[in-house]
Amino acid sequence: MSSGGYPASHVRLAVPMRGEPTPAEKVLWRSLRARQTGVKWRRQAPIGPFIVDFFCPQAHLIVEVDGATHADDADRDRDAWIRARGYRVLRFWNNEVLGNPDGVLRLISDTAAGGPPPPPGKPP
Repeated sequence: MSSGGYPASHVRLAVPMRGEPTPAEKVLWRSLRARQTGVKWRRQAPIGPFIVDFFCPQAHLIVEVDGATHADDADRDRDAWIRARGYRVLRFWNNEVLGNPDGVLRLISDTAAGGPPPPPGKPP
């Protein structure tokens, strides 16, 4: 395990990904890094066997920015695995982030302000 509690292999994969963000990821990271949502975010963070685009531990929230290379079935399975562990997932297309950054950030802020979801298997 690495010092952050993640497998070292995940950290080795995540670190180079931080240096190669898409234009949409760059736009969103500027706002998230500036804490415009009121909470702290991590970029290219390992969550179980996955590396997610943006992760807010405080709000149990993951934000993914998708381009043309994303597959619906794979993303659906990935999101189900992540949600089963008590996290919420928001997905945005690149063109949404680039075309309406304020609206995307508002939705992220509103979701983050809702606090963490109930533990898996428990009614809300």
